[in-house]
Amino acid sequence: MSPDAIKLKLTIAFDGTNYAGWQVQDSGTGIQELVEKGIAELFQGEHRLHSSSRTDAGVHARGMVAHVEIPRERFRIPVRKVCLALNARLPEDIRVVEARKVPASFHARFLASGKEYRYAVWNHFAMDPLLRHQAWHVPQPLDLARMRAAARVIVGRHDFRSFAATHNYFIADTVRRLHRVDIRRSGSLLSFRIEGDGFLYKMCRGIVGTLVQVGRGRFSPEEVRGMLAAKDRRAAGMSAPACGLVLWRVMYRRGTSRQAAPAGTGEGDE
Repeated sequence: MSPDAIKLKLTIAFDGTNYAGWQVQDSGTGIQELVEKGIAELFQGEHRLHSSSRTDAGVHARGMVAHVEIPRERFRIPVRKVCLALNARLPEDIRVVEARKVPASFHARFLASGKEYRYAVWNHFAMDPLLRHQAWHVPQPLDLARMRAAARVIVGRHDFRSFAATHNYFIADTVRRLHRVDIRRSGSLLSFRIEGDGFLYKMCRGIVGTLVQVGRGRFSPEEVRGMLAAKDRRAAGMSAPACGLVLWRVMYRRGTSRQAAPAGTGEGDE
């Protein structure tokens, strides 16, 4: 980073329904593309965003973190007004909820110590039309006790290759540590909370889809242990659809700007 630049950490929320995912791509509009366009208009020039994660098409976020470097001579507004100025240049389904100056050593992706995803399932014979873009409709009865027993098997340090989508490139390290897999019910709404030090591509959706199939009686909780041991995507259950998934928050340790990148946070993501 140039000594004549200011580094901003942005926290971004978005409804991913109408987008092809976070990244700039040829197949459709990415959220990154629109945020970079707003930054270019505000600070008069192209400035690359570096994000903490890469969300897939249809996935949402409340706490996507990204950083951007702005030449000091082009930074002509107070930091406290950056959110307001950027949001005026963004569609209503994308919002910058926080902007703050960070040290030159901060990196949104490499210094992330963990992430939390949440997933919503509407478990009722009739779908709530207000949640049709924010939850997966599962009309069949679900056994919550069986699902929670299976979730306990998944918590901890495991090779999660069986729950991640296949890639057109090889990933050498597919071991990750999950600190929490909670499932809560409020009426017809089931909320999954999955927290870990890193995630493989579509790993959360593979976990949720499998747990739902456990709840329907397709698998037993003990079979989930065998899925982990198999290290083969074909051994585990289905992938839940993108609409119910939210990148809830990205965690950073105190003094992050002085730390090296922890293992397991730089590849994959939903």
